[in-house]
Amino acid sequence: MLDTNKGTGGSPVRVNASHSCSVNSQPIPTRVVLLAGPSGSGKSSLAARTDLPVLRLDDFYKEGDDPTLPLVPGSTDIDWDSAQSWDADAAVAAIMELCRTGRTHVPVYDISTSSRVDREALHIERTPLFVAEGIFAADIVERCQELGVLADALCLRGRPTTTFRRRLLRDLREGRKSVPFLLRRGWRLMRAERRIVARQTALGAHPCGKEEALGRLAAAAAGRCRRAPVGTPVPE
Repeated sequence: MLDTNKGTGGSPVRVNASHSCSVNSQPIPTRVVLLAGPSGSGKSSLAARTDLPVLRLDDFYKEGDDPTLPLVPGSTDIDWDSAQSWDADAAVAAIMELCRTGRTHVPVYDISTSSRVDREALHIERTPLFVAEGIFAADIVERCQELGVLADALCLRGRPTTTFRRRLLRDLREGRKSVPFLLRRGWRLMRAERRIVARQTALGAHPCGKEEALGRLAAAAAGRCRRAPVGTPVPE
């Protein structure tokens, strides 16, 4: 559970004043922390540690028969790591509904079949903060900031080899795709991981490890919101 008075190391959380806004004199509106990072970086487990409501952005993937799905260049594999494989408009709409009303309906996505198998209600009631986590979270930083609901935007980063191992074990355990597909994807993502983090950082997500992320989440839960710089050109 988050301690809103102390950082994870026991010292007071320090927030850069130029990147935060005080809402102590006003009722705290519901805001969102966008938690991005490469696949397998530990977003879901970190979000679970906060005890905050969590919106799973990966449930907004397009279905496998969608004609707009992109392919990996030079391959017949669908590129599930491209933001074009994801419905950003529906994700932002769900975030806005949660911020306005404290509830929304979200799809339940089965990665193994590339399909939406159900819909479920998500209720956060009057909670002033929730986490929206997924590999495309950074792609909606600017929109959430413009809409006035962004508390913070984070990009988890670590060692590419560690991420590769964690991702592969998870995907094999959950039977997400065929083994050859998972190996091809895993190798490709490991080689691209630093570029993925750089891109998400350029989109406005602050790159950090898990402990710093928990500290920033604690600051957001205490009512301080960071204005993420956006609009930086994406590195080649």
